[in-house]
Amino acid sequence: MSGLSIENISMRFDLPNGTSVQALQNVSLDIRQGELLSVLGPSGCGKTTLLNIVAGFLAPTEGRVVLGGKPVVGPGPERGMVFQQGALFEWMSVRENVAFGPNMKGMPKAESAGIVDHLLDVVGLRDFKDKAVYELSGGMQQRVALARCLANDPEVILMDEPLGALDALTREKMQGLVLKLWKETGKTIILITHSVEEALLLGERLLVMAPRPGRIHKEYRLPFADMGVDADLRDVKKTEGYAETREEILTMIWNMEEEIMGRTEAAS
Repeated sequence: MSGLSIENISMRFDLPNGTSVQALQNVSLDIRQGELLSVLGPSGCGKTTLLNIVAGFLAPTEGRVVLGGKPVVGPGPERGMVFQQGALFEWMSVRENVAFGPNMKGMPKAESAGIVDHLLDVVGLRDFKDKAVYELSGGMQQRVALARCLANDPEVILMDEPLGALDALTREKMQGLVLKLWKETGKTIILITHSVEEALLLGERLLVMAPRPGRIHKEYRLPFADMGVDADLRDVKKTEGYAETREEILTMIWNMEEEIMGRTEAAS
């Protein structure tokens, strides 16, 4: 399957009081197969809206998304989603959660079991495969969510703040796991985050979005994701250019937030 194209996407939400909110305006983007893209920006810039359009959960007001030469017209197995909360089946075991997709496809049980065991090895959960989801920590649950997504073998993995609810240490470990999975699987990954550090570490390509209406403000090509595959992420943060880029982006987003606050105060 070839890359993903976002073609002149605009999204307007009409409100019950007769007004409307322009969430996105003329967003265009080409994402090559196997690319790791991180997206960040201030609240209200349309990051999650854009991800939901790519997932097929929302139909844009204008424009279209094309994957492998075919327009996206709804959810599909070629696009997998990992949410901030794992959205797992609490009453099922770890193994049953990961096997859900293959079982729904009618895959033979022996083949499905092999895929599940392999993925649980990859995410470090083989010893927990018979545990109930509610018995796991937040970090473990997100590992299950990643494995369940990968079990469907999607071409594109969409991640909406998947590590946002984790403590700092667990989050760093999960960031390393995301980089490992990216390199080992060759999947295209689009990651939405509010963390500038996370966007820098996990995006070989990084987009900063501006709000009202949501649009691409600036794009970066970065070396840190490739570095982080084989290095300690704390060491990557010490490399040349990391701190300077982080401060540049933080200042950019801070200024956007200040502008938004100014508009809000002027309107009140």
